Amino acid sequence: MTKILTLFLAQQTAPSGAQPTASFPWQMLVVYGLFAVGIYFIFIAPQRKKQKELEKMIGSLDVGEEVITSGGIFGVITSVKSDRFVIRVADNTKIEVGKAFIQAAVKKDGDEKSK
Repeated sequence: MTKILTLFLAQQTAPSGAQPTASFPWQMLVVYGLFAVGIYFIFIAPQRKKQKELEKMIGSLDVGEEVITSGGIFGVITSVKSDRFVIRVADNTKIEVGKAFIQAAVKKDGDEKSK
C-alpha cells in the first residue's frame, strides 16, 4: 500500500527542472480587458451617442415646433426658458415641461423628425 502511495505522490509532484509559468494571470487580465472593451462598444458607446444627439436636438428647438414629451403629450412650443419649454397642448391650454422630458420633435406633416 505504501509503495502505491509513494508512486502516486511521485507522479503528482512536478519535475525538479520545471519552472512555474507566471503568464497565466496576465493572460486572464488580457481576457478581462478585451471583455470590458467589448461591453463598452456594444452597450455604452451607442447609448452615449444617442444621448448626445438628443441633447443637440433639444438645444436646437425653437418656438413653433411640435414636440412629444416622454409622457406622450403632443404640443407646440410657445416659449423657451432656460430650463423648460412652455408648450401649447390645446387652444387655451399651456403647460411648462422640463427640457429633459422632451422625447422627440415632430415635422408638421406628422412624421417624426428625430427620435
